[in-house]
Amino acid sequence: MANLNFERIGEKLRIIRLSKNLTQEYIANVADVNTSHISNIENNRVKVSLSTLVQICNALNTTVDYVLSEEYNDASSAIEQEIIHELHACDTKTKEQILKIIKALQ
Repeated sequence: MANLNFERIGEKLRIIRLSKNLTQEYIANVADVNTSHISNIENNRVKVSLSTLVQICNALNTTVDYVLSEEYNDASSAIEQEIIHELHACDTKTKEQILKIIKALQ
């Protein structure tokens, strides 16, 4: 088995954090680590441990599967699970709009 691409994992965490307008300080507080540790993970200066990854994903309201999806041979199931995870937070009207968009994209 090949090694995990920690650079890609850190970058994905950074992209998710920024897309949700969250600071490294906020994630660090929720994940119970130092802000510098979040920076080091995002910039591939350290390898994130499994327990810290879970805490960070919880702080980002995302799944470990989604963050690691590019590490799988078939990432589609992880992406589908993340879509379902995000849909749970949507109201019915938003879900209907999302469905229309999906159908339009097919």
